[in-house]
Amino acid sequence: MSVRAPLLELHDTGRTFGGVRAVDGVSFAVQEGTVHGLIGPNGAGKTTAINLISGLMRPTSGTISFGGQRLDRLPAYRIAALGVRRTYQNIRLFPVMSAVENLVVGMHTVTRASLLQRLLYAPAARREEAHTQARALALLERVGLAPRAREQARNLSYGDQRRLEIARALASEPRLLLLDEPAAGMNPNEVRDVGALIRSIAAEGRTVLLVEHNMALVMSVCERLTVLDFGRVIAEGTPAEVSANARVIEAYLGSE
Repeated sequence: MSVRAPLLELHDTGRTFGGVRAVDGVSFAVQEGTVHGLIGPNGAGKTTAINLISGLMRPTSGTISFGGQRLDRLPAYRIAALGVRRTYQNIRLFPVMSAVENLVVGMHTVTRASLLQRLLYAPAARREEAHTQARALALLERVGLAPRAREQARNLSYGDQRRLEIARALASEPRLLLLDEPAAGMNPNEVRDVGALIRSIAAEGRTVLLVEHNMALVMSVCERLTVLDFGRVIAEGTPAEVSANARVIEAYLGSE
């Protein structure tokens, strides 16, 4: 079996808040075209790691690279332009915009028409607008939201808003998708649908880093797992290897 090259690499990455080490010397690599899980108990440092990768925070030590390029020195907007997209634990949609409008906004890094062309509604701007609308509707169809394309995001159910946020992240055709607890608050049927969506994203050749507490979902979609506890990596491997690891079991369940 051929070994895929790492797309994302963290090397001895750390982030401190005062005297608290939220991420403490973390190193792991995510292979291109895979679904890689980043798991651990509450407070393990998973979301902080996602924030560091996406540029929402700067690491206080170590390096982060994406496709061979350093990310840890770049602002969030430049990291997004390189092809890194994310979702959040707390949904961050534009509530009074429609579902399709939220997706069009998510395409801002891949649209090319200038402000002047848009103001004059030039032919290039009209063609691009038609293309973005068509792509947005296709993405909504993909996540099961096409019938609600013109509804305001605030009127969608919690599960629908979660799916809309994933669709918006996909709108810019990212190379790396960071999903921060995408199944939180979903019922079993919705979780199953999200799992199918994540597998289809990876089948397209995209790379997914998944932070999730639903272990059934994690075990069904991830090829490899990295486990954090108190900001440090305590285990890495396949789902089967990690689920049998004594340190992981202790971190989740505690010791007698």
